[in-house]
Amino acid sequence: MSDLMVSLSTLGDFGLYFGISLIFLIAFRFIFPLVTPYKEWELIKSGNVAAAIGMGGSFIGYALAVGSAISNSQSVLDFAVWGVVALVAQVIAYLIIRIIFLPKISERIERDEVSAGVILASIAIAVGLLNAACMTY
Repeated sequence: MSDLMVSLSTLGDFGLYFGISLIFLIAFRFIFPLVTPYKEWELIKSGNVAAAIGMGGSFIGYALAVGSAISNSQSVLDFAVWGVVALVAQVIAYLIIRIIFLPKISERIERDEVSAGVILASIAIAVGLLNAACMTY
């Protein structure tokens, strides 16, 4: 019984970190679309598969980085700082992809070209993995 109590004694920390993580995901949901030239959520609501795939990959990439920030943080403040850094890194990576490597990606997403959504999601996940790995200090 004492092992169970020891395990449950950290439930408050779990709730705090999980709650902040959810806040980060909600913030990402509103901040990330500000850098895209199209209205992601309207496209998704209208059935645009490419936009859904691209946004889904962006969420996964960001969540990977936030998860790493949790695992490697020394405190809640440390976690919060690295959660913000992860968001900024994902946004910058998207802008680099859109401006330098795939300048027509936005138009392709708007036209619902699934291949564009898949490559955007794949790159976002890859960037999230690299972002997460860089937080293992």
